[in-house]
Amino acid sequence: MDIQELDTDMTATILTQDPHRVRANRENVLEVAIGREVRAFRRKQEITVAELSATTGLSIGMLSKIENGNTSPSLTTLQTLANALSVPLTAFFRGFEEARTAVHTKAGEGVEHEREGTRANHQYNLLGHIGANSSGVIVEPYLITLSDKADVFPTFQHAGIETIYMLEGEVGYRHGDDVYFLKPGDTLFFDADAPHGPETLVQLPARYLSVISYPQDS
Repeated sequence: MDIQELDTDMTATILTQDPHRVRANRENVLEVAIGREVRAFRRKQEITVAELSATTGLSIGMLSKIENGNTSPSLTTLQTLANALSVPLTAFFRGFEEARTAVHTKAGEGVEHEREGTRANHQYNLLGHIGANSSGVIVEPYLITLSDKADVFPTFQHAGIETIYMLEGEVGYRHGDDVYFLKPGDTLFFDADAPHGPETLVQLPARYLSVISYPQDS
């Protein structure tokens, strides 16, 4: 695929999430939080919307509005749902009251960390970490430094998606059967379950950001 084809594909991609969208008020956030919890409990118990409708007497349309945060269900409705799903009423408000965490790591203060599969003189600095959270996703951002003494190692694999952003130097980075030569400003985004890793150290020292994301239950 050439650059023009790649640009066309990227232009045709429809992104469904607006990262800059702001909810109008706190009430809407509560509706969304309740809807997410209702959906999560229903799916966990492998109950379809039609089955929940039959059990509660609520229409499929109303259940859809509740799960999508498009309506404010009454306490009576929530109690009916709680009984049908065998959960306490307060469970629906869990996501609304949950604390939202941010991690600020100052320059040079990243925790030096040794990931499984790393080799000597490959320095991994973990820039921040948030454990279990409402998104269901764990994200690990690393600053990786390869020195002139760094040894090239066999590719390794792990769950999730990884993004690499090259800051300094140049490396030939293998992913599966392909090798990508990364220079400052280049990005590589890939399925981390395929064998991958820096294979050729072209210009050292080399530094790049590696952001790994994977489901909490991995």
